Formats: sequence, C-alpha cells, structure tokens
Amino acid sequence: MKDKIIQAGQVQLFTQSFGRPEDPQILLIAGATVSMLFWEAEFCEALAEKGYFVIRYDFRDTGQSTTYPAGELHYGLEDLSMDILHILDSYGIEKAHLLGISLGGMLAQITAITHPERVASLTLFATMPWADSPIPVPEMDPSILEFHAAGAQVNWNNEEQVVEHMLKGSRLMSGNKPLDEDRAERYIRESFHRAIHFPSQFNHAQLSGAESTYNQIQKIKAPVLVIHGSDDKICHFHNALALMQLLKPKNLVVLEGTGHELHAQDYDQIIAAVDRLIQASKQMG
Repeated sequence: MKDKIIQAGQVQLFTQSFGRPEDPQILLIAGATVSMLFWEAEFCEALAEKGYFVIRYDFRDTGQSTTYPAGELHYGLEDLSMDILHILDSYGIEKAHLLGISLGGMLAQITAITHPERVASLTLFATMPWADSPIPVPEMDPSILEFHAAGAQVNWNNEEQVVEHMLKGSRLMSGNKPLDEDRAERYIRESFHRAIHFPSQFNHAQLSGAESTYNQIQKIKAPVLVIHGSDDKICHFHNALALMQLLKPKNLVVLEGTGHELHAQDYDQIIAAVDRLIQASKQMG
C-alpha cells in the first residue's frame, strides 16, 4: 500500500495504491460523501492479488483531499470527472478500468463519454444511468429520506453523535445482509478522525453540472459490467435494468439481499466478475 498526493491546479487529491504498477490498472471511484476508506483495504488487496494495480482516492471534501468549508461548493461534476483524469495522468496511466459505485458510477459514465480513449472498461455498481431511464424506476425509499432529515439534529463535530447517527444509516443500507456493527463503527470512527473537516463531505449534496454529457450515454464504447444489490433502498435495482437496456452490457451481477454498500460477503463475487470483464476486454483489444 503506497500513499500519493496529487496536485491538480489548486486541488490536492490523496490517493493510495495497491499492487504492481505494471499490472492492469483499476481506479475505484466511491459514492457521494464518503472517502477512499469506503473501498476497504481488504477489498483492494484482494483485487491486487488477482494481478491488478488498484488505486483508491479521496474525493474533494473527504478524507485528506482539498476540503472547503461546510455549505460551500466550489466544484461540479465536470471537475470531479477531471480529477479522475488528473489521477491517471499522475500515475502515468494511459487507459484504466473504472469501477464506480453510486455517484462514482455516474462519474465513470461521464468520463467514458468525454474521454473514451482513457477508459478500458466500466464497472457500474449500485448506480443509475447518466441519462433518462427507459423504464420506470422507484424513488429512494422514504426511510432513507427520513434518515437524512434527522441529520439536521446531529452535531457533526461530535464523534459519538456522528457514530450513533451513521450506524443507523449503515443498518438501512445493509439490505438483507447482516451488518457487522463493529466493522461499521470502526469505519465511521476512522473516517471521522481522518477527515480534514468531516461535515464538509455533505457539500456533495449540492453537486450539479455536466449537463452537456447527459443523455449522451450511447457514446460509451468501453465494455460494461453492471453490479447491483437486490435490496438497494437508495438506488433502486431497476436502475440496473435501465443500464442494461441503455448500454446493453453482456453481464449483470445481482447481489442477492445486498443494499447500497460494498459488503464483505460479496467480495469474491464482485472481484470474480470484474476479473472476467477485464480479461474479456483484453481479448477485444
């Protein structure tokens, strides 16, 4: 595991890599309001052991990357997509396999639309199309909206209040898979202590932009894998079906009982599917 801080204009991006740089490169792109810790080291190491060079990184306003005051958004989706390219450039990577979850999946699509030459494959995990859906998709579960509303009562600088509230969110997002409460609490506490300013992550709630790429999904030429939990309360499973219609990928991996998360019980299934996609993409040239 190696740390690397990348300077992209006025922005610093904290990155961490696993494995050998000469192996096929995978960039992990997390969801909104979470740092690179979302991609647990155990998951990254397992991918590296499969023969991949794996990079995880902190979004702006998370972890050790450039952080702005809470309530002040100084960037848009285009900027976050460009951060992906800055990371690849800094590591000397011409073309990478992008694995994005939730917001990260949308950023992966935007990047594949604007810079197709930099994307070797796309794994779209628990995300929605960067386009109008061709099928009806249920809205976010009301319990998630209630959870977010309750966040207004949390003192986000108080560790114990943050842990109590965020654990409730972890339980909601775990679907029908058992939640490892000790593991979840360790993750929350590490995220809290590692962040430059933990409440700034919620600046992501104001994100917008990249309108010129919306509904341009047909420009994506890279091989695509769709992975989705069957019990995702944030990004309904029908989003996966919409992606299947729009992008016509050869593979859909359904994580039975999984919610909006990267669950340790799914590691083997996810890694095997990503490995198959990358090996197939090599054969396609």
